Amino acid sequence: MHTSTERSPGPPRTSSAHRAATVALTALAPASWGTTYAVTTQLLPPGHPLFASLTRALPAGLAALALTRVLPRGDWWWKAAVLGALNIGAFFPLLFLAAERLPGGVAATLGAAQPLLVAAVAVAVLHDRPTLWRLAWGVIGVAGVGLVVLGPGARLDVPGVLAGLGGTATMAVGVVLTKRWGRPAGVGPMALAGWQLTAGGLLLLPVTLTVEGVPRDIDAGAVGGYLWLGGVGGLIAYTLWFHGIGKLPVGASAPLVLLSPLVAAVVGGALGELLSLVQSLGFTLALAALLAAQLTPAPRSARRAPVQPPPAPHPRADDTRAHAPREDAAREETVREGHL
Repeated sequence: MHTSTERSPGPPRTSSAHRAATVALTALAPASWGTTYAVTTQLLPPGHPLFASLTRALPAGLAALALTRVLPRGDWWWKAAVLGALNIGAFFPLLFLAAERLPGGVAATLGAAQPLLVAAVAVAVLHDRPTLWRLAWGVIGVAGVGLVVLGPGARLDVPGVLAGLGGTATMAVGVVLTKRWGRPAGVGPMALAGWQLTAGGLLLLPVTLTVEGVPRDIDAGAVGGYLWLGGVGGLIAYTLWFHGIGKLPVGASAPLVLLSPLVAAVVGGALGELLSLVQSLGFTLALAALLAAQLTPAPRSARRAPVQPPPAPHPRADDTRAHAPREDAAREETVREGHL
């Protein structure tokens, strides 16, 4: 006799581990971007933000195209151009301009506001209403980053602030459009990164040659800095970033940019800038906000729902037929006893 003891299959155990791995790989992108300020100030020649943006974008994009050998098709020519202009062509110069005109802490705090801007743009473009949970932790994350990087001597330069907010806004729109459009079938994240880096680099090329030109004092340290920004912070980082955006909800991927100012603070500490008690508190708050944004709490109604007892089993038709012979036999026995 076979007894059924099988349980209903639950969600696969590997799903949470796969999501955690995706989050970890995606987080490497903003973590590498956190080194941009130190590399720029310590290694690159000053006064050339456009050239730094160009060398970070165009060589990495051409390398990605050479490795993948995949070009856009159809409407993806203009989509790649739009995404490249937002994520690369506009964002890079605004980022370097903000870093040049503002203290690194102020620029990093403006960038930390990106999750809130992404949430606002997602409402209009994706019709994705952010939860109160993620909005609250987004505000806490910005406050935490502010405690880490802002000091009493922080100055606010209006063009620098506008550049920082503009760069944050352009990348926020780029993140949402990347999520909306996804990737064409058969196209990997490196190819998508290559399209955007190349498009952004080609947009920057004539502007850079016209406005700045090539720096004269490029030494070995500057070459290493350009290679780091273009290779790790460009090709590798954007490949991981676009892969993560395609896999994760936009509300979970956007808060990962908080890692950028946090890594910048850690690098600053390694260069001798030790964190105070207030900065350590801010670091903890920002890290907690980053982790909390990856969680989705259960709805309150689901947590308060009473446990219903299982319904009583109803007799089946085959059970009725199985008991019928025994009932007939009992009736015949009663009739025989009456005749006796």
